[in-house]
Amino acid sequence: MALMDFIKKQFIDIIQWTEDGDGTLAWRFPMAGMEIQNGGQLVVRESQVAVFVNEGQVADVFGPGTHRLTTQTLPVLTYLKNWDKLFESPFKSDVYFFSTRQQIDQRWGTSQPVAIRDKDFGAVRLRAFGNYAYRIQDPKAFHSQVSGTRERYTVQDLEGQLRGLMLQHISDAVASSGTPFLDLAANQVEFAAALKNATAPAFAALGLELVTVTMQNVSLPEELQKILDQRIGMGIIGQNMGQFMQYQAAQALPEMAKGVGSGGSGIAGEAVGLGAGVALGQTLAQTLGQGLAGVGTAAPAPAASKPDDIVALLEKLGDLKAKGILTDEEFAAKKADLLKKLG
Repeated sequence: MALMDFIKKQFIDIIQWTEDGDGTLAWRFPMAGMEIQNGGQLVVRESQVAVFVNEGQVADVFGPGTHRLTTQTLPVLTYLKNWDKLFESPFKSDVYFFSTRQQIDQRWGTSQPVAIRDKDFGAVRLRAFGNYAYRIQDPKAFHSQVSGTRERYTVQDLEGQLRGLMLQHISDAVASSGTPFLDLAANQVEFAAALKNATAPAFAALGLELVTVTMQNVSLPEELQKILDQRIGMGIIGQNMGQFMQYQAAQALPEMAKGVGSGGSGIAGEAVGLGAGVALGQTLAQTLGQGLAGVGTAAPAPAASKPDDIVALLEKLGDLKAKGILTDEEFAAKKADLLKKLG
């Protein structure tokens, strides 16, 4: 009786995997000196796939269901082992189970800023983080490319590799999305979709499907965040980069004029400020000249102004017009404003 009990223990009638927790991607059924009974049962639960491997070569693959193991249901293994069609003896084979459930809430993020190229600003440094979900789509590829003969392969074992793939394709995602760098923070859904499309082929090469990618935050460098704040304040003018630079010049010029003219006040101080504008050079003057009508004509002169000061200021305006810094329209508008003060 004891001998018969010993013999029975050497044969496996039912092969199955009852997952005892989350996080396992692949699990090898423990064979340890035992053989599979011909006609035995293979139980594959929902969200599982079972794979028979003969001497390192993937043979038959089984989806969810209960399967009776015979030469008819194991055609590839039968061929590899050169079995006769009427073969009924117990046999040995490695059996691996793979979980096809989605592995959700996987985190990705840039531990250090990542350099990308933007059409407006050239090379910039970006920080971003979010979540992604994936699942095993091709157990054969996953077995041969990733898990191999290990007894158990987990989500944690793969985490670093997948996070690296996500970060590696951030630049590609920015380029393919067509979203300007300053608008990335406001277009996180589009950026996440572009990152998914850019990274999915690398996942597929490992036998994985990248199911979803979410973007939780995009952090701009401090200097570009300031530019974004300025663009928001500038409103509709900020839609054009050339006008944006005009806006920046207009913002800087009053501060410079104020510093130069700190020794005077009233019309004299304004004249000195205009003289400082000449010193900024032709490039700044041309940039400011195109947008001056909408940005820089709001500050009125004090009501109590001396005629001599106004005449001196008109002469300086004439010099600016002669040098091409002010247009005829801008000169005429300022001249009319100053002549009103004489009245």
